[in-house]
Amino acid sequence: MCFVHAIGKIICLLEAKPKNPEADMNVSEICSYWGYESEEHEVMTKDGYLLSIFRIQHGKNEGQDSYNTFLLADAGFEVWLGNSRGTNNARKHVRLDPDSKEFWAFSFDEQIAYDLPANIDFILNKTGQTQLYYIGHSQGVYLAYGAFATNPQLAQKIKINFALGPVVLTKFLQGVFRTIASRTHQRHINRHDNLCVSSKDQAVFGEKDVLSRSNLYSILEFLCHREKIATACNNFLTVGFGYDPQNLNESRFDVYTGHIPAGTSVRCILHFSQGIKSGLFQAYNWGSESLNMQHYNQSTPPIYKIEDMKVQTAMWSGGRDLLGDPIDVQNLIAKTPNLLYHKQIPHYNHMDFILGKDVASQVYKEIIEFINKDQSE
Repeated sequence: MCFVHAIGKIICLLEAKPKNPEADMNVSEICSYWGYESEEHEVMTKDGYLLSIFRIQHGKNEGQDSYNTFLLADAGFEVWLGNSRGTNNARKHVRLDPDSKEFWAFSFDEQIAYDLPANIDFILNKTGQTQLYYIGHSQGVYLAYGAFATNPQLAQKIKINFALGPVVLTKFLQGVFRTIASRTHQRHINRHDNLCVSSKDQAVFGEKDVLSRSNLYSILEFLCHREKIATACNNFLTVGFGYDPQNLNESRFDVYTGHIPAGTSVRCILHFSQGIKSGLFQAYNWGSESLNMQHYNQSTPPIYKIEDMKVQTAMWSGGRDLLGDPIDVQNLIAKTPNLLYHKQIPHYNHMDFILGKDVASQVYKEIIEFINKDQSE
C-alpha cells in the first residue's frame, strides 16, 4: 500500500497542465494566433548565410494595452524581427550544409560584420526608409555595439539604439555561465577551420551547434510543464540569469522552453567565454600569436572600441542580472559616448526584459515614448 501511495504521488507530480498553443508554433503562427498579419522574408549575408526575418506592418489596437510582443505594432510602428546565423530561424546557406562543421565555423565577429548589416540594409531597402530604431537584448546589444562601433555607415542608419539587459563587458558576470567559461578550454590544430575543442568540451558542446532545440530541452519542457514542479524550473532560471521568480508567469513555461534558447555555434560560446576571462570586448582569440597574426595581422585580437559607437543609446539594466552585472553595466555606461538615458530596475534579472510580468510598464512603454518624442522633434 505504501508503494502504491508513493507511485500515486509521483503521478500527481508529473500531471501536465493544459498546454499553451504557442509552445509548438513558429513566429508566423504566433502572430496569426494573436490576430496580427506578418510576412517572412529571407536575408542573404555577404558570406552566403540565409536569415529569416519577420515583418509586422501594423497593429490592431493602436493606443490600447496589448500583449507584450505586439505593443510596438499596436502603438503604430512597423516591426521587424531579425535573426543571426545559427538560430532556429537562420540555419541555411547558399552552399554549406547545416550539418557540416564548416557551417558552424563562426563567432560573434561574423554576426557583427555580416548579419546585423544585412538585416538592417534589407529592412531599409524594403521600406524605403533611411533610418530605423534598433532594439536589442543581451547578445543583441553586444552585436549592436560591435557593429555600430566598427561600421560608421551602418551607425548612421540608426536613430536610437535601445539596449536591454546589456551584455557587452563581462568581467564581473556571475552565475553558471562564469562556471562554464572557467571550464572551457581551447586547443588549436592545423586544419581547415583552425579550431578544435578539447575532448572534455566535446562531450559537453560538440563541435558544431549548441543550445539548440534538442532532447535536453524536450526534457526541460516536459518537466517545466508539470504543475507541482514548475517552481523548480523557475529556480533553474535563477541560477543562470538572476533572482526574480515572482515576475515570471509559470503557466507559460512551455512557451518559453519551446523557443528559448534558439541556438548558436560552439565558437560563439568560446568567444563569449574569452570575454568573461579577459574582461575585454574584442574579436575572437584564435589561441596563439601566429594564428591571430594570420587573421588580424597582429598578435592579439582587435578591441571593439566602445568609444567609437556614436549612436544615440537608451539603456535598461537589472539590479539582479547575473549576465549583465551592474558593475559591468556601469563600466559600459562610462564608455558609451552618446547615452541618452539609463534606468536600472532593482528587481530585474536577465530574462525579465523579455519575460517579466511588468516589462511593458517598466521598459516597453518607455521605448514607445522615446520614439514618439524623437519623431515629434
